[in-house]
Formats: sequence, C-alpha cells, structure tokens
Amino acid sequence: MHKWASDLFPLNRSLTGRGTLETLQYLQTLMPGFEINSIESGSEVFDWTIPKVWNIEKAFIKNMQGEILIDFANSNLHVMGYSNPVDGLFSRDELLEHVHFLREQPDAIPYVTSYYKEDWAFCMSLGQWETLGNGPFYVLIDSHKDDGKLNYGEIFIPGSSKQEILFSTYVCHPSMANNELSGPIVLAGLIQELLKKSDLHYSYRAIFVPETIGSLVYLSRHLNYLREHLIAGWVLTCVGDEGPLSYIPSRLGDTYADKITLAMLNEFHPDFKAYSWFDRGSDERQFCAPGVDLPVCSVTKTKYGEYPQYHTSLDDLDFVTPRGLGQSLDFYVSIVNLIEANRTPKINTLGEPQLGKRNLYPNTSIKNNQSVRQLMNIISLLDGRHNIKEISKLLLLPEVEVLQTIEILHKNDLLS
Repeated sequence: MHKWASDLFPLNRSLTGRGTLETLQYLQTLMPGFEINSIESGSEVFDWTIPKVWNIEKAFIKNMQGEILIDFANSNLHVMGYSNPVDGLFSRDELLEHVHFLREQPDAIPYVTSYYKEDWAFCMSLGQWETLGNGPFYVLIDSHKDDGKLNYGEIFIPGSSKQEILFSTYVCHPSMANNELSGPIVLAGLIQELLKKSDLHYSYRAIFVPETIGSLVYLSRHLNYLREHLIAGWVLTCVGDEGPLSYIPSRLGDTYADKITLAMLNEFHPDFKAYSWFDRGSDERQFCAPGVDLPVCSVTKTKYGEYPQYHTSLDDLDFVTPRGLGQSLDFYVSIVNLIEANRTPKINTLGEPQLGKRNLYPNTSIKNNQSVRQLMNIISLLDGRHNIKEISKLLLLPEVEVLQTIEILHKNDLLS
C-alpha cells in the first residue's frame, strides 16, 4: 500500500482534471471491476453546481535576473487549487496579496483552494517568502478552466444478500499522504481482501469521489437505492499514520455502523479516541445530512485537523507508514468479518421447536443439564431482533459458542 501511495503522491489532484482521472485509472489497475463514472460540468446537484475542469501546465515566480524562486514543478501545493491564469510583473507588496504561508509553521507549504471563487495565489513556506527578495517579480500561472467532466470511481461486490455495506473515500487533494492518499489506498487494500472471499453474505460497495461535491453527486443519483439497501457505511480518510484509532459518529450516533464500530473499538482498541458529530469534517457530513440520514460513520487514525502536518507539505510519505496503513486495513477487515458473522437470526417455528426429533435434545429429562439450558436460552433470543453479538452479551457466552449453536440450528432448517 505504501508503494501505491508513493506512485500516486506526485499527481496534482483536484475536484476535476487530469490528476484526479489519472489517480482513478491507477486505482482501476488494483481492483478488477472498478468503474470510472462522470458528470458534466455545469450540472446541478442538489444545491450545488459541478465546476469547470481545472488543469495547470506550469507555474513559477521569477526575479528580474530570470532565476526561478518558486516552481510548481517542485510541489503542486505551490499553487492554490483552481487558480486563474496569471502572466505579469508584480511588486513585493502586490504579490503579497496573492501569497499564503504559515507563520506558526515556517517550514511548511500550506494547502489552499478556491474552488468556487475566481482568484489566484501561490503558497510557500514562510522561509521562502522571507528570502524571496524585494522584487519586482515575474509571475506565471499557466492554467485553464474548461467545460468537461467530474470523474469518480465505484466498485460493487455482490453477496448473497441485497443488503449493502458502503465504504467511501475521496480523491481530490494534491500531494498530502495522510489526508488524501491513505483513504483510497487502504480502501483499495480492503477491496482486494473482499474480492478474495467467495461466501459473502452482504454486498459491498466502495466509492472514490472528490470530497463533498463527489458524495453529493453520488447521493443525487443513488439516494433512494441507498435508503432501501444500505445497512452500514464508513468514510475512510487519514488512516495512514501510527496514532490511535479515532471514531467520528453518524449524526444520530445510534446506527448499526456506530454500534459495530464501538463494539470493535471497545473490545480490541480501548485506547481509541471518541469524537462527537460536531467534530466531523469529511463526507459523513453529506451521508448524514438532514433528509439523507444514512447509517454512515468514520474511523480514522489521528483525526483530520488534529495533527500538525494536516493540510501542509509536511503531510508526506514519511508521516504515512506501512505499519500505520496496515493497522487501518486490519481494523476494516475486522469490521467486515464482524458484520459477516453478526447475523440477526430468527427461529422458524411458533413456540419452541421440537429438538428431540432432530437429535438436538435429550429425550430423557436430566436435572441441571446446563448445555440444554444454554441451547434453550439462545433459542429464546432468536426473535429476529437480537444479533449474535447482542445474544453473546446478554447470555455472557463467548461469541464462538453462540455461532456454533446458530450453525447447528441453521443446518437443521430451524433458522432464517
């Protein structure tokens, strides 16, 4: 996964443009069945409009001796996303009106965008600005905005049930390893694991979209379908560092996704950090918006905005590690395994089933037969409302024992 991140790191991703399409095409090579879909710029999506396609060929700041001082070729964070084209001479004061830097992080190049307002700017470290010189400066941004398409990716893995699990991540940021690439990379790894399984009960869907506008596009096309089929979903972002796992709930906080997540975290990752809905910041905003209210939450490593490298050039391939990526992949594989095992069984008979004729019950009553008592207690909870994890908790039994009993009952045609 770290090699995939290294391959994709140099690409200049945005809401639209070549870098985003090239990223999706690379991901397509990792996942058989991965499809790239699109929507025309100018299309209305709920309360939003799809922007024009932005591409940039080159950009730099030169002094009057012709020396290149800031070069987009060295970092695609150097130019504010969706900058208008510029070609002209500027004094130092004039240029300052179009420069972004961080005084509190003098060695970092900030990530800045202006998707929906016409503007232009360069981004640089404070140190670069202070040594730029007195000017004047020749400034060039060779960019263009054209009618075209916003692209996003999707893969569907069918199971035996029409009920679905959704995983979503975004592909719209330039060279930032954790905030951008860790989500698509870990999700690609998860899909590869799912494709190895031949006996999936649930169906699985993964989408790779530009943040916010991409999820809105997807919802505009599939909301009614998702309302009918989706039982749980997760947004994957910032999953590549080695910090503890962090949980951001759905808006309502009581969905099946929330319950499964908390069960896994409490049992196996007790050092996790829990946040509230009001700490949200990724596409759970769209999936859980009023009127949408899908069962979607998020589990990150160090949450976006909570690490100093966030939205700067310091969010690099050293901060994202193979170990951090592997830990996140292991967590989401465990989520899948738990969901697959955590069925909600229902007994098929009215009244207690006659187990004796199926050789599941002793025909001679024996006092204090605990195994029979355990079997009957499990059967008493098979009402179609208690899942396996809940039954295990109520009866203080290991999940494996509940699963074994469920399997025996299922083989005897007593369960749906």
